[in-house]
Amino acid sequence: MSLRQRLAAQITQTGPLTMAQYMTACLHDPEFGYYATRPALGADGDFITAPLISQMFGELIGVWAISAWQAMGAPPRFVLAEMGPGDGTLMGDVLKAGRLVPAFLAAAQVWLVETSAPLAARQRERLGAEPRWTSSLDGVPGGVPMLLIANELLDCLPARQFVRSVTGWAEQVVGLNAAGELQRGLVPAGIALPDARDGSVLERSGPQEALGMALAERLVRDGGAALLIDYGRATPGYGDTLQALRRHMKVDALSCPGEADLTVHADFPAVMASAEAAGARTAILTQAAFLARLGIGERAEALMRSRPDKSAAIGRQLNRLVGADQMGDLFKACCLSSPGWVPPAFEEA
Repeated sequence: MSLRQRLAAQITQTGPLTMAQYMTACLHDPEFGYYATRPALGADGDFITAPLISQMFGELIGVWAISAWQAMGAPPRFVLAEMGPGDGTLMGDVLKAGRLVPAFLAAAQVWLVETSAPLAARQRERLGAEPRWTSSLDGVPGGVPMLLIANELLDCLPARQFVRSVTGWAEQVVGLNAAGELQRGLVPAGIALPDARDGSVLERSGPQEALGMALAERLVRDGGAALLIDYGRATPGYGDTLQALRRHMKVDALSCPGEADLTVHADFPAVMASAEAAGARTAILTQAAFLARLGIGERAEALMRSRPDKSAAIGRQLNRLVGADQMGDLFKACCLSSPGWVPPAFEEA
């Protein structure tokens, strides 16, 4: 039985699925889920992330982590964690940057939070056995400050979708048509939502909000910061942002359950509100502004001088990361931190 057949049988028995339930099944079903069985990153896969575009991205995240550790007073023990570490490239580059400050690496307890067995295997191949792995944030030990990185994690956390019509709000669900094929439909929303224009789509991600709160509680208790980088909105808004990517092409989200990566935009306002409610400090920048404050322009120039034969490629990589029409404005860098502390790069201008 394929995932499509399994979902159809489930819908027949128990009724339509919310979009959040559908996303969860497509991404994490133990037998057929995308991340559980066939995550494909990189140029030859389904999508590419910033660490795979250029080493500059990971190096500068490493510089940020070192600077944050120093700003905390260089504690002799701290947790350096990454959630959703992909194929391990980002953490690998962070640790390479850390070699410039041996005391930083000596103090760091490296933890990777990963739910995908195939990706965890790739991370071990790249990073060796030194990091420790866990499947949830709860598995990362506390009692010491934490610096946590999560690049393109929030967009993988499922969201429900609500549509405003002349009769009020309805929830978008996945049901079956007369031929037994998956199709979108609407059911009464069942929850109170703000007024909006007819046709508006509102997305709500409980898991994104819950992560913001969980991180904040940890940071308030133990100290430190969490750096969340993703594509999404910095102010509250509306819109259907669900997309499915397969071989770098957008496909219908219902066309191939479990065979494509499903994402929604990060709802940074909701994540930050949850973190603030738990006592954390929050700040947000565009990816372009964040990387500029860390010196990506100067780093690109240095690489071009050392490798003039690669200058054009480095220039393209730089533009991909910070260009306003590329990742620069759409992607945001959000920082959650312990109260009373402003991490590097997030100081008010």
